This record gives sequence, structure tokens and C-alpha cells, in this order.
Amino acid sequence: MPAEKKRDYYELLAVTRVATDEELKKAYRKLAIQFHPDRNPGNKEAEDNFKLINEAYQVLSDPEKRAQYDRFGHAAFQGAAGGPGGFGGFDFSQGFEEVFSDIFGDFFGTGRGRTRSRTRRGDDLRYDLEIDFEEAARGTEKAVKFQRLTQCDECHGSRAKGGAASVRACPNCRGTGQVRTQQGFFSIATTCGNCRGEGSIITDPCVKCQGQGRIRRQESLSVRIPAGVDNGSRLKLRSEGEAGFAGGPAGDLYVVIHVKEHALFVRQENDVIIEVPISFPQAALSAEVEVPTLEGKVKLKIPAGTQSGKVLRLKGKGIVDLHGYGRGDQLVKIVVETPKRLSARQRELLEEFAKASGEDVNHPLSKGFVDKLKEMFG
Repeated sequence: MPAEKKRDYYELLAVTRVATDEELKKAYRKLAIQFHPDRNPGNKEAEDNFKLINEAYQVLSDPEKRAQYDRFGHAAFQGAAGGPGGFGGFDFSQGFEEVFSDIFGDFFGTGRGRTRSRTRRGDDLRYDLEIDFEEAARGTEKAVKFQRLTQCDECHGSRAKGGAASVRACPNCRGTGQVRTQQGFFSIATTCGNCRGEGSIITDPCVKCQGQGRIRRQESLSVRIPAGVDNGSRLKLRSEGEAGFAGGPAGDLYVVIHVKEHALFVRQENDVIIEVPISFPQAALSAEVEVPTLEGKVKLKIPAGTQSGKVLRLKGKGIVDLHGYGRGDQLVKIVVETPKRLSARQRELLEEFAKASGEDVNHPLSKGFVDKLKEMFG
């Protein structure tokens, strides 16, 4: 990337002329890291390239300047441009700070004396809870026990035995948590090694928490499980995670639901599927059978001539939608059982039935199968 020749700004950042703001920022970040002077000490070419990509980003990240550049090219800024590799009217450090603040935080300081926040949010916790199929369908309430870091009740999170009297500002960083040094164009801020970035020194730590401000305790909570939860559902209990550090907010507790398999029911979204075996006479002649549901047994009429695999629907007997969009159905899959052992009389009657049946229309599935065979093989 030669610094002595004026190049197209889009080419410098390796983006197209229709690049979005996010694409520009991503390209700029990558190149700025590559050619930053701190990574390339004494490298004049890297320094010139660093200046050029900053100049390009300053123009293309500004909608008004970008429009002028798209129309007139470099001529739009000839009055403000400096010599080769110069900045002219561009304040590249401003763009650099904007793009990199989300990655480096205060590492690249801007001389504004910004003080680092020393509070930290507590960690989130996960609890895996196993419940029965019926409990997932109807909803329930469960007591859960777990361990978490809570605020020390002796020092109330201050970490000091004597309260504020035992806390003083770090003399090395003067309470900012950072030490700044000047390097080239930037004021470089590094974490203070004396206080490890806290900005304060504890002269007399709390004995109970050993100066940590938090202690680990066994906790017990009652968790309401809403009707309709499924395997893998996550319930968020706000602020029930670990306590924050130095007064920071507590994290959250995530309860992950694991639903046990049921002996009879299978869930399919909000529907419940069950297989019900019936005898050949019941399937052929019609019958009324008892079918279990999540709310008890119900009577189900089996139409005459029902085939094995037929699915009958019990409307509204499924699972309540977790988000309040109604309720599913229960799907009853009929399985016609073939007896394995027959008495002499049963065998005799079935043989008579077989002779009487032949290939007439009373067996539509068999007849249809035979007709298809004839079509295939003649």
C-alpha cells in the first residue's frame, strides 16, 4: 500500500463503493490494527499507511464528505489536503477512538481523563431442572437449591473491615485505576499494577469475606414453571445470579427445563400423540373405547371399518401454548392388533370369514393393491 501516491479511498479500505457503515468500520478496524505504529515501531511505511487509512475512513464514514467524494473524488478536499501521507483537515484520532472503543476500552486514551468504572455485574448462573411430562403440560412449582456468591453481610460488599476508613485512593494512579503514558500520537492507558485497576487500596480487609466483598452461600428458591414448557426451555430469574462486584448489579439465574419421557404420550409441538390398540372386531364392527388424556380418561368412538394407523383427533386435549396461543389437540393413532394364539373355534370362524371374503369390495386396501399389481405386470 504505497503512501506516496494518492489512492482511491475505497481501494485503501478494500471495500466496494456501496459498502455499508458497518462494513467500512470492520475494514478500517482490521487495517488500523495491522498498521498501528505501536505494532510497527520505526516502520515508516506502516506509519504512512496508518495515516492514509485514517484519512480514508474520516471521509467515507461521514455521509456528507462521502457524497462529495463520490461526486468529485479527491478534488473535493484539495483545499484541505496536506502533502503525501498528511492529514490535511482530517482529525483521524477521533475516528480511531470511535471504532476501537468497543474493543480496547480505555487502552487507547484520548487525554480526557476518563475514569474507569470499578463496579462489575455478577455472573449469570445455570440450573438444570428435571420435571415430569404432566408437570410440563400443566405447570408446577419447584424448590431449587444451588450455591451462589452473595454480598458479604459483614462489610456489605465494601471489602474493608473498617468501612470507608479502611479504603484509600491508590497513590500510583490517583484513584483512576489507570496509568497513562504518551506514545506517538496517542496517550496510552494501562491498568494500574498497584491496585489492579480498582483505583483504591484496602488497608484493612474484611475478615469474613477475606476482602472479596462476596461470600458463597447455599440458596433455595421457589420457581414457578408455566404450563406448556418444553424440553430445553429456559426460565430467566432476574438478579438471582451471583452478586455484583463493588456494588455492581447481580447476574441472572437461568433454569433449563428437562422433561422426562412419558410411558404413553409423545409431544409434537403442542399436540399430544398416543397409540391405542384395538381388536379386529372392534375395528371392523365399530366400538367405544376408553382413552387416557392429560386430564383423565375419555370415551372415544371407533368408526366401523377403521384401519390400523388411522389417526383420530381429540380437540383441545393437548398442551397449552406457552405464549398463550390456545391449546393443542390429542392425536389418537389406532393400532389394530392381530391375535397370536387362537382357540379352535376362533380359527374355524376366521377360516369361514376368509372363505366368505374372497377379493370383494369389503377389503378395499387389498383390492387396490391387487389392481396396482395388475397394472404393473399385466
